[in-house]
Amino acid sequence: MVENKTEKTDEIKFGTDGWRGVISDNFTFKNVAIVGQAISDWVNRDLRAFSGHPKRVAIGYDTRFLSNEYAQIVSCVFAKNNIEVYLSDTTIPTPALSYGVTRLKAVAGIMITASHNPGKFNGIKIKTAKGGGAAKNITDRVEDYLYKTEVKTTDLGEAKKEEKIVIHDYKEDYLKFIRSYIDLKRIKNAHFKVITDVMHGSGGRLMKEVLKGTKVKLTVMRDDINPWFDGGKPEPVVEYLGGILKRVQKEKYDLGLVLDGDADRIAAVTAGGEFIHPQKILGLLILHLVRNRGRTGGVVKTICGTTMIDNIAKKLGLKLYETPVGFKYISDIMISERIVTGGEEAGGIGFQDYIPERDGTLAGLLLLEMMVYEKKSIKKIIRDMEKEFGRYSYERLDLKLGKKPFDPDRVASIKRLLGKKVVSVKDFDGVKLICEDESWLMFRPSGTEPLVRIYSEAKSISRAKQLIKYGQSVLK
Repeated sequence: MVENKTEKTDEIKFGTDGWRGVISDNFTFKNVAIVGQAISDWVNRDLRAFSGHPKRVAIGYDTRFLSNEYAQIVSCVFAKNNIEVYLSDTTIPTPALSYGVTRLKAVAGIMITASHNPGKFNGIKIKTAKGGGAAKNITDRVEDYLYKTEVKTTDLGEAKKEEKIVIHDYKEDYLKFIRSYIDLKRIKNAHFKVITDVMHGSGGRLMKEVLKGTKVKLTVMRDDINPWFDGGKPEPVVEYLGGILKRVQKEKYDLGLVLDGDADRIAAVTAGGEFIHPQKILGLLILHLVRNRGRTGGVVKTICGTTMIDNIAKKLGLKLYETPVGFKYISDIMISERIVTGGEEAGGIGFQDYIPERDGTLAGLLLLEMMVYEKKSIKKIIRDMEKEFGRYSYERLDLKLGKKPFDPDRVASIKRLLGKKVVSVKDFDGVKLICEDESWLMFRPSGTEPLVRIYSEAKSISRAKQLIKYGQSVLK
């Protein structure tokens, strides 16, 4: 079956982490097929370096509305374009798909997900042969192919019979790897009580399967499929986590773990119900992997990452890299350099000797492992870290764009922030104003939503909040 060429519009645009759109608005069956054709053209025309391997693509999908159907549409387009497809047999986390790409020696991977966006969104992420996120040069190339070729597709049943589409179990290899990465022998007899909120996402009960046979008591909450995500967003930030904060406190859990919609991001909760910011989690995991697990190499953070990471890297003698926001930039460095861990402010953390991609499940299990190694509560471990490397308060606010566009030059011209001199300005991704007292304020237009994100950090919570308020006034 061949569809007619479609008149080009500006509806399809790849952002920081793939193409996302509103279901039945611009994220339609028709547009998904158009994107599938463009990616097929990229695979067939640009990936000739892989001629020694079959042109094989791995495809997965999450728990969002119609994700399975969208995955099938893309699979049928690929199959008609003579690309071998391995389609997941069920919903899976994005890291499971990325790991599957490397196991299958596929030339690319496609994940149907809108990650942490509200339920009305869905999306498409492109993964490279190494399992990392596709860089801008790749997504730009895919955009160039949009509408250039008639969409070719085939029948799903026929393609499966002809083995052009193979239904594949990605979870088995993924679980086997995770179990080999963490120290299950040491964890086995630990008596910690843990609760995990998977936010109705594709993380499901995988963490429970990993810990099967240990004495860790793990409870999983919100593991049912709810494509509307309780009317909120499957994002591991405080405003959407009231349930787990209360349960950790009331039911006396030692640790709470939270995964986002496609389980590539992490947040956590201490005993007593105190939220642990992902920035602190990154610091904890660097310390654990270097001091407890003996890992060596560099560390990567994004431009809006906490100053604490700079202090940790300096004291541990680790080379520090700083990137724009978007894990694909961290991924590039993880491929080219020996990196212990790389992380972004939103809770996406990647690890050495694995795929160059985020994994919330592995990050959560390594936090538990750190508690076992150090025989301390997570709250005590955090206190020790802050005593050694400094305590910083981190704030973020997402502000919807008004009629006036964001003006980076106007922001970059600011010389003082609430009585403190601006001593440095970084503008390679948004604008970051750094003050003489190490406090800073940053403005960055979102790559996935019509928002400007305002970030701040200071040595006191009051100044961090005041900086955010000042940032609001600047934009208004």
